Amino acid sequence: MQQNLGNADRIVRVIIAAILIFLFASGTVTGALGIVLLVVGLVFMGTSAVGFCPLYLPFKFSTKK
Repeated sequence: MQQNLGNADRIVRVIIAAILIFLFASGTVTGALGIVLLVVGLVFMGTSAVGFCPLYLPFKFSTKK
């Protein structure tokens, strides 16, 4: 698995993930939407950690230089 996320992309994903997880944890967003935001936040954290986004593969897109 080759990395396809650049540093800027990874930082933006971590920030967005932190916001989404905070919204769920604080109870601001609840129910099904809260769970969806939590899952999206966790996926963003995971892709940032490994530096690979599988959705970029079909489009042959990479933000890594």
